[in-house]
Amino acid sequence: MKPFIHDDFLLQTAAARDLYHAFAQDEPIFDYHCHLPQKLIADNHAFADLSEIWLGGDHYKWRAMRTNGVPERVCTGDASPREKFDAWCAAVPHTLGNPLYHWSHLELKRYFGIDEVINPKTAGAIWKAANAKLAGMRVHDILAANQVAVICTTDDPADSLADHERIKQLGLKTRVYPTFRPDKALGVNAPAAYNAWLERLGGAAGMPVKTFDDLLAALKKRHDDFHAVGGRLSDHGMEQALAEPCTLAEAKAIFDAARAGRAATPDEWAKFGSFLMLEFGRWDAAKGWTKQLHLGALRNNNTRLLKSLGPDTGFDSIGDFPQARALSRYLDALDSTGELPRTVLYNLNPADNYVFATMIGNFQDGSVAGKMQFGSGWWFLDQKEAMEWQMNALMNLGLLSRFVGMLTDSRSFLSYTRHEYFRRVLCNLLGGMIERGEIPVDRELVGGMVKNICFANARGYFRLELDPAFRA
Repeated sequence: MKPFIHDDFLLQTAAARDLYHAFAQDEPIFDYHCHLPQKLIADNHAFADLSEIWLGGDHYKWRAMRTNGVPERVCTGDASPREKFDAWCAAVPHTLGNPLYHWSHLELKRYFGIDEVINPKTAGAIWKAANAKLAGMRVHDILAANQVAVICTTDDPADSLADHERIKQLGLKTRVYPTFRPDKALGVNAPAAYNAWLERLGGAAGMPVKTFDDLLAALKKRHDDFHAVGGRLSDHGMEQALAEPCTLAEAKAIFDAARAGRAATPDEWAKFGSFLMLEFGRWDAAKGWTKQLHLGALRNNNTRLLKSLGPDTGFDSIGDFPQARALSRYLDALDSTGELPRTVLYNLNPADNYVFATMIGNFQDGSVAGKMQFGSGWWFLDQKEAMEWQMNALMNLGLLSRFVGMLTDSRSFLSYTRHEYFRRVLCNLLGGMIERGEIPVDRELVGGMVKNICFANARGYFRLELDPAFRA
């Protein structure tokens, strides 16, 4: 019997199979947005067991386990690694139709050579075989085996860059860069947490942060520091773009009030954030960076479990925020002064696909092919159906050929199979169009586009230094 994960997995036509095997499967990986802990890369971490590498930090799996009736102590609590692993194996058969079923089997196959279908009966054999292989597999081995050319981590301006400095000295073929994520700089609506963060920021920047001018100086210093270690991307996670008029005097007054312990009102918060977001955009443009805007998540819905477990533990969802007008105003404000950087827009609500796909067309200026990007399916949308929705919208309203492709957006070193998953979906989509006569039977034309989307477009777009092995 053919194993579940086989050479032609998800490839439904002869054209799709040809595109994938001839043009996609051997391309390197350019992971321009993820949440991998850079310390584990610097340390060349060795994982204790399959539970650590497979379940640690994976809120996708935790959500599924909770839905399957697994108590919290076995998801994120003090249960033993084997108990957590067994609970996940018991949950997997119930994930049929969920991308977790595909991803989990892909991960077992690609990293451990295991073809078993995951269920309670196979759990013991999988645990034994995978752990035996994992004993000789460290982080650097994973990166090399997956041909990972670039990793861009996600870093707060108040975070140390020491691990990035350490990684630079290791001589890895995989280049690892920080991404400037200054979301906490907008936190004037929560003064206690904000003031604690300002102290951390001041320590990282080497200067006290007492006034709004100090804040701008410290953030700019950190932006410069990120650039010095090779970073060329910023990122912002927001419900909506911010584009409210705000004078310097207003921003200073809002900051001073927060520094004194008074929380900003929602209107003040939006004004203050708008001022900073324009500053960040100008800094990115001046340095030739790429800005990423992740829009549309409704975070931390469960306040009871937020208090006990903290954020990023699986209690976020798609939001239904209006996006078009504020996003247009923000991009236009930067464009009107010639300070709009290369920008990638990610939406979390599929209802906004056509909004985002048309919005990027408003600000393409001919200076760079694909300067404005409609980013790949993100979070709840990084699965087959939603990837197809995103690519179809981009094809219909823009240029799929200029798309910078997939990313992991993950905290797991096993997530590089998501690039394979995406490539199979891409080739199946285009292969179906060939079979239906919607695009030419031209291997070089369509195959060349596939190769570009898999790697070359990102390599040319993000202006990051690569190892010579990945430059050609």
